[in-house]
Parts: sequence; structure tokens; C-alpha cells
Amino acid sequence: MIHMNDVKFVVGSEVVSRTPLRPFSEEAIAFLAHLSKNLLRLPEARRYADITAFGFWCRKANLQSMETMYPDALVRLGRGLCLHIAPGNVPINFVFSYAFGLLAGCSNLVRLPSKQFPQVDIVCREIAALLPQYPEIAARTAMVRYPASDEITAHWSRQADARIIWGGDSTVASLKALPSSPRCVDVCFADRYSLCLLNPKAIEQAEEQTIESLAEQFYNDTYLMDQNACSSPQLVVWTEDSQNGRTRFWDAVFQVAKRQYSLQDAVSVDKYTQLLSDILCRDAVCDVWKRENILYGVELSSLPEDVTELRGKGGYFYEYMLQAWSELEQIVTEKYQTLTYFGLDAEEIRRFIIEHCLRGIDRVVPVGKALDIGIVWDGYDLVRTLSRQIEAV
Repeated sequence: MIHMNDVKFVVGSEVVSRTPLRPFSEEAIAFLAHLSKNLLRLPEARRYADITAFGFWCRKANLQSMETMYPDALVRLGRGLCLHIAPGNVPINFVFSYAFGLLAGCSNLVRLPSKQFPQVDIVCREIAALLPQYPEIAARTAMVRYPASDEITAHWSRQADARIIWGGDSTVASLKALPSSPRCVDVCFADRYSLCLLNPKAIEQAEEQTIESLAEQFYNDTYLMDQNACSSPQLVVWTEDSQNGRTRFWDAVFQVAKRQYSLQDAVSVDKYTQLLSDILCRDAVCDVWKRENILYGVELSSLPEDVTELRGKGGYFYEYMLQAWSELEQIVTEKYQTLTYFGLDAEEIRRFIIEHCLRGIDRVVPVGKALDIGIVWDGYDLVRTLSRQIEAV
């Protein structure tokens, strides 16, 4: 029995139009650009870097720049109703997911994170206040909260023309198993793993200002989300041996984290427990070090068969000295999402991935860009995936 009384409509109404729009419709761009201005002007939103990042991302100029990537937008339409199951541990992903649906021309029903985040409340409030000025978008928007319920999710899955599912592997598998319409398209963002590739010689030779900026960017990739984001690197891989370069990098990261990071007691205990476990249980551990409780490092002499088991949080990193690039071929699976880099050439890295037919690594971005979500994500072109092309011969 479906208990729809358990559903709270936070934004929008219970009746969502399934009539599609074309990708990058004037209404969608105008609405998102207006939302961007409102969020960036909001004093309380400035406390949250993720809200600012979203507001900056959906500026009108950036949206119009994205549109140029889709010369076929005029012969496409959104698939219809898109059901979004937002991740529970990353507050702002729900609105990125919603924006992807809007830009693809879809109507959108978003299940918000069950955990309470102030960022979610702020953004939802601003969207709700803005929708009356954009009736076409209002008719295609609903954001809801409800307790975990396969029955409720299945009810909407049967109506959906597309589903965007964020979550761990088991969550994605269980939601994909729910009944959906025969032509429903699923886009699943499951567990992924990311790493950082650094050239220590380049770090050793760089100017001090460059290193300070690099440390700040690395901090943004990792500490801001407590390494919970799928694109936050857990493993730092060094391309060659330079103890001076490595020390210089970690010292700079420590200085940034010491100024900016607020370490919770529970996270501190978890980090220390994990450090003891690694020392006792991992034969490949050749060195451990820490900078107070803010930054822990575990150096490995070899990599485990499944590298994705190497996960830390709150400033806990594994590091490894790459012996040969062929080692990447041996460890990279479909689980790998983002590779951040410094002191290397992105095109060379991409060429290596393609020429060696690696099953994973969908993104190669500079350190500092790990969390920069885009309309191409996890290897999906979301606008084209969530829309259909109208062919005429």
C-alpha cells in the first residue's frame, strides 16, 4: 500500500507536466540565470562554498557557453518526466541534477536528501520563491521528501521517462530493480573512486605562490567534502621520486587545512583507528606520518589488487610512488572516475587512457577542479542522454 501522505512537497505541486521542452530553452536559461543571481547575492549563502559554486555554474554566460556544445538542440526534445534520487551525503547535488534535467528539456521530480542540510533548505526556498515568475518551469518542477519507501519510489518510477539515481552500488541496484516504463532511460551515479597524479619535481621547482595555490586547490578537492565526494581523490600517486617535492606539497596542504578545516572529534577518532588498522593489517605500508591530527599520510610500497578499498576522510591520504605508467593499466577499473593532476600534460594522460583502453577514468582535470560538476559527468552527456533527437529524412 502506497502511503502518499508521507510525502512532503517542499517545492512545486503534486501535478507535474510531462510535456517536454527543447534543450536549453529560453525559459530554462532565464530561470537558472535568475536563480544564480539570487543565490550569489544572498548573504547567508556565502557561508557555503557549494552554493556559491552552483550559483557561479548557472550564470547566464556559462549556460549560453554550454549551449554552443549542442548545435542539434533545435531538433531535440526532453524525454519527459525525469525522476531524480539525490545522494544523501552531498548537499548540493540535488540542484545540479535538477538543472541537468531542465537544460535537457525534461520535467523534474526530485527526491531531496533525507538528511537535513542548511544548503538544501536555502536553495529550495529560493527556487520556490522564483517559480511563480516562470510558470513553464513551475509546471515542470517538484521537490519532495519522504522516508525510505520502495513503494513510493516505484509509483513515480512507473511514470518516469528517465531516472537519475545517485547513491552507493547497493542503493543504485535496488532502485534500478523497481518497475519503470519500457522506454525509461536510467542514468546511474554509483560508487566511484578518484586519484591525484602529481609530478614532485614540478612541485619542487615551482614558485612559492604556485605551491600555496596548489595546496589551496587540493584542500578544496578533498577537505571541503571530507573526501566523501566520488571525485575527491583518496590516493595520491607520485610520478617520480623527489622527497623534497613531496614534503613541500604536504607541508603546504597542512598549512591550508590548519587554517580552514574544523576537525570533528568523531572524525579524529576514526582517522586514528584507521591508521592503526593500516599499520597492523597492510603489509604494503612502508611509512606513516601525520601533521598533528589535521593531516595523515600512509605510504605504500605496492598497491592492493582492489585499490578502491583505500579510502580515508577528514584528511587521511594514501600515497604511492609510480614505478611505471603500466601500473595504472593494472589497477584502473570501471570504478575510477576522476584523475586530478599537477605538473603533467592533460592530453598525454587522456591519450594514455584511450590508447590503453582503460575501463575507467572519465575525467582528467587539474587539481582544484575535482568537484566541478558539469553536463558531461561520469562519462554521460546528460543533455543528449535526457533528450531525444527528432529525425527527419
